[in-house]
Amino acid sequence: MSKRDYYEVLGVARDASEEDLKKAYRRCAMKYHPDRNPGDAAAEASFKECKEAYEVLSDNGKRRAYDQHGHAAFEHGMGGGGGYADMGDIFGDIFGNIFGGGAARGPRRGADIGYVMELSLEEAVGGIEKQIEIPTLDECDTCHGSGSADGKLETCDTCHGRGQVRFQRGIFSMQQACPHCGGRGKTIQNPCSDCHGQGRVERTKTLQVKIPAGVDNGDRIRLAGEGEAGPAGSPPGDLYVEVRVREHDIFQRDGDDLHCEVPVRISQAALGDVIRVPTLGGEVELRIPSETQSGKLFRLRDKGVKSVRSRAPGDLYCRVVVETPVNLTPEQRDLLEKFEATFVGDGARRHSPRSSTFLDGVKGFWDRMTS
Repeated sequence: MSKRDYYEVLGVARDASEEDLKKAYRRCAMKYHPDRNPGDAAAEASFKECKEAYEVLSDNGKRRAYDQHGHAAFEHGMGGGGGYADMGDIFGDIFGNIFGGGAARGPRRGADIGYVMELSLEEAVGGIEKQIEIPTLDECDTCHGSGSADGKLETCDTCHGRGQVRFQRGIFSMQQACPHCGGRGKTIQNPCSDCHGQGRVERTKTLQVKIPAGVDNGDRIRLAGEGEAGPAGSPPGDLYVEVRVREHDIFQRDGDDLHCEVPVRISQAALGDVIRVPTLGGEVELRIPSETQSGKLFRLRDKGVKSVRSRAPGDLYCRVVVETPVNLTPEQRDLLEKFEATFVGDGARRHSPRSSTFLDGVKGFWDRMTS
């Protein structure tokens, strides 16, 4: 069976650039590679066809010969078949994406660390600056993070200063940070006695952390470069401070809004009153209309929270709870008994709208049950 045109195999034009060829081969390898198509003989044949086409067209000399003579250029020992293009970079790109993000490059940075900071609601809403202590790996003061007692570094014999090594795994050429020098390309001949060549030591670090006004439970603040120092002078990680807001005795927060319950006496709810209620900015007056029912919700605009994500503060919602009096004096009990005696007959229903509705509902329920 005659061979297909190499440009047709890769699906590119005859004037395709090197980058176009590389992209086309990536697509082909991703689609037909045997590891992705186990037991599929047709896919394996297509993969070999793509590989052969790319080996020729990615080599400038072979491509010129192919453009002039076609497949005949590589018959009778005219130069094909033996040499390979640099497949390592291509397979590193392709299978780095498949198996998890590509080869490691350069020295490993220090680890990120987390810290949970508990705040009161007032601190979270108003903002605060706090001092914290964090156990971490910090840069060695003796060698200034180099890990070398005399400051001298030598070229790594394993990677020859490149910081990376390449190894073959089957047909794949993989690349990773050099295990001998950790990706630095340099080695230490005279390690620092304090950090033993690591460039970092265990230490408790003290930091001032500024918490912006309006943070909420679960918000995180990133302090760049305040994480663990990297090994042997490589870049440090970051510190993430997570905010935990303690429960408040009065308020519950819901985004930018605050909620609270306001207890009132029966007489205040029945006759109406002006009471003082707390806010995070101090006490304000709340007018309770006469005949207010328990559970009534009052909204105080702009008395909530201005979060770090909003331009205007939220509102405060006050839920009225009518409180039953306790520890009554004989005089108070006598007055209540006289008051209760006024609720007699059908006229009592108009003074208790919720009770009337409830009793009507109960009566209807029993009528349906007995009918």
